[in-house]
Amino acid sequence: MSRRCEISGVGKFFGNNVSHSNRRTRAQWQPNIKNKKYLIPELGKSMVLTLTTRTIRSIDKQGGITAALLKAKEGKLSERLLRLRQKIMKQRRKPTAPAVKAAQT
Repeated sequence: MSRRCEISGVGKFFGNNVSHSNRRTRAQWQPNIKNKKYLIPELGKSMVLTLTTRTIRSIDKQGGITAALLKAKEGKLSERLLRLRQKIMKQRRKPTAPAVKAAQT
């Protein structure tokens, strides 16, 4: 499993541990990654995503996974989520049956 968030792209952080005597040793910090299952109502299916806990909170704040995917920058999304985003956008562009009838009259 890749230790990378699929929406924000957050991965490992590298740096130094600095002791009291100012000695430096290399260190790395792992992001807090969790697997979270989301229902995508436009497509009628659910997906398990690998996300940081911060991103999970942001998704809840934005009003769901669909809103978060449409708002996210394309450069940070994983390939899988880019394809999912395209499917959602395509599904949203389809006119609904009552709207077509209203437009014709």
